[in-house]
Amino acid sequence: MSESPAIFIENAVLDFPVVKSSGALLKEIFVRRNSAKSKNFYRAVDNVSLSIRKGEVVGLIGPNGAGKSTLLRMMAGIYAPDEGKIVINGKVSLLAGLGAGFQKNLTGRENIYLAGSIYGIEYQKLNSLVPAIVVFSGIGDFIDQPIRTYSSGMRARLAFSIASALSPEILLIDEVMSVGDSAFREKSKNRILEMVKSDATVVIVSHNAQLLRDICDRVICLSKGKVDLDTDQPREAILRYRELSEAA
Repeated sequence: MSESPAIFIENAVLDFPVVKSSGALLKEIFVRRNSAKSKNFYRAVDNVSLSIRKGEVVGLIGPNGAGKSTLLRMMAGIYAPDEGKIVINGKVSLLAGLGAGFQKNLTGRENIYLAGSIYGIEYQKLNSLVPAIVVFSGIGDFIDQPIRTYSSGMRARLAFSIASALSPEILLIDEVMSVGDSAFREKSKNRILEMVKSDATVVIVSHNAQLLRDICDRVICLSKGKVDLDTDQPREAILRYRELSEAA
């Protein structure tokens, strides 16, 4: 395993305004970026520092509102820190939300080609990957139906199949592996382990204790935007998460 960091975070801070309306996330981002900081904000990520090596599988766990998904999106470059710094060394793929990034009126097959073009994969190479992506996803003839006709599990399976097949150097996963049947979850787990053998880095947000124990080299427990525990013993982090959840 290489010792150079794939992800380096130093004293990262991110504040969000308290938005009383049910406005969309884009509105929230616009407000935060285009107004002077008011008293009505909360600290989503609070002075976080960590380093993740190439080839490492790291789990993020914590109670609701702990900052897990926000930190993952900072790693993906969606949010920039208000303070501190984040250095990413490698091509990143983010799997977050059911069907996030899909064009719902396009077919599954068309979305594969769209994703490949976004990641800069040459057409000929992408063409050779498509059959394996379709087989791995297990969605069969639905691959030529619009994404809008897919169930949440089908979207999640296709999203994971695409992201893992495009060989990202850093794969960020937010709860996607909790969707779908047990057979596909087992296939996904094995695919992640295969990727790590090629020195890929994986960061996964999940509340699935068994998954974290099975695949993670480290688990980081977050609480109120801070790192509460960073350990190479997943069981310890899971127990700490349960303690924090019960105390909330």
